Amino acid sequence: MKLSDFDFDVPSELIAQYPADPRDSARMMVVHRDTQQIEHRYFRDILEYFGEGDIMILNDSKVFPAKLYGTKEKTRAKIEVYLLRELIRDSRLWDAVVDPARKIRVGNKLYFGNNDLVAEVVDNTTSRGRTIRFLFDGDDEAFAKIIDKLGKTPLPAYITRPVEEEDRERYQTVYAKHKGSVAAPDAGLHFTRELLKRLELKGCESVFITLHTGLGSFREVEVEDLSKHRMDSESFEILQTTADMVNEAKLNKKKICAVGSTTMRAIESSVSASGMLKPAKWWTDRFIYPPYEFSIANCFLTNFHPPKSTVLMMTAAFMGYELMMKAYKIAIEEKYRFFCYGDALLIL
Repeated sequence: MKLSDFDFDVPSELIAQYPADPRDSARMMVVHRDTQQIEHRYFRDILEYFGEGDIMILNDSKVFPAKLYGTKEKTRAKIEVYLLRELIRDSRLWDAVVDPARKIRVGNKLYFGNNDLVAEVVDNTTSRGRTIRFLFDGDDEAFAKIIDKLGKTPLPAYITRPVEEEDRERYQTVYAKHKGSVAAPDAGLHFTRELLKRLELKGCESVFITLHTGLGSFREVEVEDLSKHRMDSESFEILQTTADMVNEAKLNKKKICAVGSTTMRAIESSVSASGMLKPAKWWTDRFIYPPYEFSIANCFLTNFHPPKSTVLMMTAAFMGYELMMKAYKIAIEEKYRFFCYGDALLIL
């Protein structure tokens, strides 16, 4: 398939600027792949589709306040630094995206807060990418606290309003645990603790993987030939207990639902020769697009994604291209809310 196959228009008024309140009041389109039936439900209705022995696989990575606003030395020009991932903890070395990139060069010092934090640019990685070293003498806990104090929630650019304090909680799943993501695993944003408990009472177990989301899933695809696109690597971990529970459900032919594209990438990156889920602690640069044969999940919970995005291509691989395009056309007609703070899509 080609990049242009995934191009369509999303009306700007359908791009959600705020999340649903409460979380599980978001709408949910349910698509049955076998019959091609499409239902219009609310997220809380997910209880009706899962039961005894079924499994929900969720990504428990936690978003950290990765956007820093500061000034450049001497000129005091305003700059924005988007932290992507920690490279070397002892050296406070980070991979970052900077803006305006043309003005931020190797050797520049960047100041944040009231000079509470200083960083030095040590390398250029891409046109906007930089490696920066924070000049900070405190311990890891003190460094985490100052990033938490100065950093802002890293909302995507398509959310055009200013970041608000409530975004710190809402751009985070209720089960977030391990800090490291610069983007929320947005399919999981719809769950409440009560809803997860009710699923558990029905016999549907929740298990967790950890994949720290960088910008790789959201970086624009710039080549028409999809086979030439390369994803950025992201770290993930799958525990033995998670693999065991998922494999038991698979052997018993139960529903196994990957909650979000990050979860799907992680589990598809750790499959044994016999098609079972393996425990792992590694990196993945897997790019999933049609045609693709999935090994673990037989259900997929996701959101409505941007045109020409890699997450949209993964959805097409799981759902089937024609059915996905039909569902998206209906979603626009029915005024579903799109992107990270938008509505849900459950594919069975």
